[in-house]
Amino acid sequence: MSNPPTAEPTLTTRGDETIDPVTAELETDPFAAVNHYFDIGATAAGVSEDFRLLLKTPYREMRVEVPVRMDDGKLEVFIGYRVQHNGARGPYKGGIRYHQDADLSEIRALASLMTWKTAIVDVPFGGAKGGIQVDPRGMSQRELRDMTRRYTSHISYILGINRDIPAPDMNTNSQTMAWMMDAYGQRYGHTPGIVTGKPISLGGSPGREQATAQGAAYVLEAAASDCGFALEGARVAIQGFGNVGSWSARILDKMGATIVAVSDVDGAIFSGDGLDIPRLLKHVDNTGGVAGFPDTDQVTQEELLTCECDILVPAAIGGVITPEIAARVQAGVVVEAANHPVTPGGDDVLNGRGIIVLPDLLVNAGGVIVSYFEWVQNIQRFHWSLDKVNGELKRFITLAWQDVFTTKQAEGLTYRNASYMIGISRVMEATRLRGYV
Repeated sequence: MSNPPTAEPTLTTRGDETIDPVTAELETDPFAAVNHYFDIGATAAGVSEDFRLLLKTPYREMRVEVPVRMDDGKLEVFIGYRVQHNGARGPYKGGIRYHQDADLSEIRALASLMTWKTAIVDVPFGGAKGGIQVDPRGMSQRELRDMTRRYTSHISYILGINRDIPAPDMNTNSQTMAWMMDAYGQRYGHTPGIVTGKPISLGGSPGREQATAQGAAYVLEAAASDCGFALEGARVAIQGFGNVGSWSARILDKMGATIVAVSDVDGAIFSGDGLDIPRLLKHVDNTGGVAGFPDTDQVTQEELLTCECDILVPAAIGGVITPEIAARVQAGVVVEAANHPVTPGGDDVLNGRGIIVLPDLLVNAGGVIVSYFEWVQNIQRFHWSLDKVNGELKRFITLAWQDVFTTKQAEGLTYRNASYMIGISRVMEATRLRGYV
């Protein structure tokens, strides 16, 4: 009997180019993209195939329904997740995001990134992530509060100050963490350390709000010195003007850079002469967005990513720098303040063009570093000053940059692959020492 015909693989088109399904998956599936980088780093670290499966596979995935009675009386049911990826080096740690694209693949990818990120900067945490598939824009405070409390109640069984500690992420903030802390506390007792990124009056840490942007600035400052490019006077474009993007604009502006373009979900603006950041911040406070800021050109998100600048800071959502965009990026340095903003294909194009790509695993680790400081303060019941927080943040993240830079030079890797190599090696060592296998 003859064998049945083998189905031909489905091909995907991208412009005039035909791409195979594997490449298409890497460009569209966040978890597949993270594992692609993992495999490269694992090869450099000498990780065996069976051990790779252990390190890539999430330890626990939780899916919950989150019913909310809306202000108009209608019952909406949202889907929430909490993925605990790896806890070999300490309690699971990772943010909570509210976004319509926060599906299981996205949350898995972000949980995996947290595992390697915490290891790279050498804080004693593992990796986790959570989220609700929802567009929170337009929701009232009461709706957001009820949704947060219900979600927290449903995942509380796998949380704990020494088990899993959430934090803010996209479209969540210190108020969200206050609601989560209270919802958890009603069941288990007052536990400030159960979340980080809280209001200072509830046990939060000075410097936590700007920590991700501040850490990115410290990495950029160190990279400028070691790689031989100028930060003062550099023309910077920032995609995203939420917490990370707006703080990046503030901090880099004070460091002497010229911010020429910024964007938010509703629009993007460009000024060749540079933006007046203090005035722009007031404009955003008054109008709710960057659009309409005087004496600027309105541009598209794609035009911002490919505008004339020295440093490009994607600080919003993932997957925005595709191969097509990467081929037209004019910046000499890309600073990944967002999580996985560059696709694998885009990364190949940027590296092939000699553009310096400072990877998310290192660049945006300032948030989890200061979350660690907050957790330590909560356990000790002792508050640090802002100067101490920033001083320790700079020490932690600069040491991590030096490890990445040295490994990159010694092994002939990209900065991203060197970062993965370091993170994977540390998690692998902890896993072996604990006797998992």
